[in-house]
Amino acid sequence: MGNSILTVPNILTIARIIIAPVLFILLLYAPGRLMSFCAALVFIIASVTDFLDGYLARRMNQVTSLGKFLDPLADKVLVGVSLIMMIPLDRVPQWIVALIVGREILVTSLRVVAIREGFIIEASKLAKKKTAFQIVAVVGLLIHYPYSVTVGGLSFSVDFHAAGLAVLYIALLITLWTGAVYTVKFLRNVSSMSL
Repeated sequence: MGNSILTVPNILTIARIIIAPVLFILLLYAPGRLMSFCAALVFIIASVTDFLDGYLARRMNQVTSLGKFLDPLADKVLVGVSLIMMIPLDRVPQWIVALIVGREILVTSLRVVAIREGFIIEASKLAKKKTAFQIVAVVGLLIHYPYSVTVGGLSFSVDFHAAGLAVLYIALLITLWTGAVYTVKFLRNVSSMSL
């Protein structure tokens, strides 16, 4: 069962990649308050599958090489599309998106070469935290608008754009750090194979 490609976890991962164009359409054609909230909701649902596919893969003993490759790729596609689509909406600085997407392309390229060379670079615990920070940041930036809530006579206001941007800066630091770690791991594996 662990060698089958079309496992439930892999299907969930592929679904996460397919959801990216839905976000693209929501942000492209109707970036107002309602559609921004809907885009954030779609993104949250897709992000839940990230936890679910990993949990099911371990629980059902369906961890596959394809899943190990596709799972982080799906995260990169989902986060990357969301960030890129928010550039013309002026919700995120272009240079941050360029660094995050550039790092993701580099790491994905290293993973492809690693697989061809016969080894897999798995996601580290810090890289998984990086993904969590990116997800929280993107949710805040997708919601974008400030919201106020009154509970028991007390009024609370949340500026989702400012909160999302603050978390994105933290995500950027972790993203760049883990990218450097992946590059070092890759170079060590390649050099040890050539010895």
